[in-house]
Amino acid sequence: MAGCPNRQVGIANDIGNHTALITLTFLGTGTSTGIPVIGCDCAVCHSPDPRDNRLRASVHLDVDGTSILIDTSPDLRQQMLRANVRHLDAVIYTHMHADHTAGLDELRRYNIMQQQWIPVWAEASTGAELEERFAYAFARQFPFFGGKPDLELNVFAEPFTVNGVEVTPLPVHHGSLPIVGYRIGNFAYITDQKVLPEETFALLEGVDTLVLTALREQDHPAHMTLAEALATIERIAPRQAYLSHLGHETGRHAEVEPTLPDGVNIAVDGAVVKIA
Repeated sequence: MAGCPNRQVGIANDIGNHTALITLTFLGTGTSTGIPVIGCDCAVCHSPDPRDNRLRASVHLDVDGTSILIDTSPDLRQQMLRANVRHLDAVIYTHMHADHTAGLDELRRYNIMQQQWIPVWAEASTGAELEERFAYAFARQFPFFGGKPDLELNVFAEPFTVNGVEVTPLPVHHGSLPIVGYRIGNFAYITDQKVLPEETFALLEGVDTLVLTALREQDHPAHMTLAEALATIERIAPRQAYLSHLGHETGRHAEVEPTLPDGVNIAVDGAVVKIA
């Protein structure tokens, strides 16, 4: 059912010792500029099709009631209002670039609502940059929650758990920058990839639902092209794949999606996928 923003699919996810229900919400599916792009007169940026409007990339996962946010895009406030996310158990970062972190201050509202510190997970280099750029968010400055973001940094070097949900980091090369994607059960989310190491292909064995960047048709030094993403999906062979982190050069949704292989769809801002 190509192009349906609210398509729901069912797959098995073994989390711990039981089958978990994952609800995936695409908060944003655009690249660092978003779409429409400032000052651009192309057909995509002026498209009347709402599927061509893309906020910066981030997703929300509800895994058996555990609320996990991957990345804090600059558009996070708008995204969380639209998705009506009212609780966060953890925030997980893929890397430090601004289009994936600049919305960090919006987490302050969750400190106010939850009256507690919010755990943040990142690999070592991303964690160090988060502490440097957002030092105030990790400091214990006030005797109350919400005067600023109140975050607890957790640095991982191997799989970790959030409320009993196992999260497996996936090594990815974003050009020359090493970053991470994540696998939870039979679902995997990878963004900004140019190359997947062989160890990551091994970690993706048997994955059912995959999200992958497909920036544009023209070559790019730090992101996969549409053709490279499709070749990667063919090798991994998930039952369902979604293309995200799209630039306006990719083309209009209505024109590109009909050309995609079966089981591959373009992700749409606000789309909800049930993975059960």
